[in-house]
Amino acid sequence: MVRLKDRYLLVNIVYTDLPPGQKGPVPDLLLYNQPTIGELKPQTILRGIRSQVNALFGDCGSGPVERSLQVKYLSTATSTFILRISRAHYRLVWAALTFMDRLPVKDGRPCIFRVVRVSGTIRKVEEEAIRRAKLLVLAAKDEMAGKAPSDALNTLFRGGKDAARNLVLVNDDHEDAEMDEGEVSDG
Repeated sequence: MVRLKDRYLLVNIVYTDLPPGQKGPVPDLLLYNQPTIGELKPQTILRGIRSQVNALFGDCGSGPVERSLQVKYLSTATSTFILRISRAHYRLVWAALTFMDRLPVKDGRPCIFRVVRVSGTIRKVEEEAIRRAKLLVLAAKDEMAGKAPSDALNTLFRGGKDAARNLVLVNDDHEDAEMDEGEVSDG
């Protein structure tokens, strides 16, 4: 028996329009990562992605995506959602998300759907979502305190090893002795 293999996509919604009069004391980073309106539901996301796949790839792309596309998680507070799609067709969904420029609701705001992580397991995608939420909170605190320059776009899009450096937990177990070069560990 063959197991069906899926991919999970972690997607952030980044708003490109800033409502008038919202600058104030709010950090720029939080203006781009605003909570999403309550009208956005998993069904509307699916409808928008399916229509975009159909517009880009026609029936050949729309058919396979229709069967396996599913929203596993949606957080309107963090403007984040997780999609499940078959492994063979996740690139079609990624391309459709890249070309979507508005929320798929009536009078939807202009935004960017940014695929942050693609993984074979939902656990890794959830861990990345938590890690990115922590980074967002830390960067906003630093900006509010005046410790970091207001470079919101750099903070928003870097998300790599430099950003994770602040979240590394130090393990004080020094029971394992350091090994010399060339030694092989038993465990």
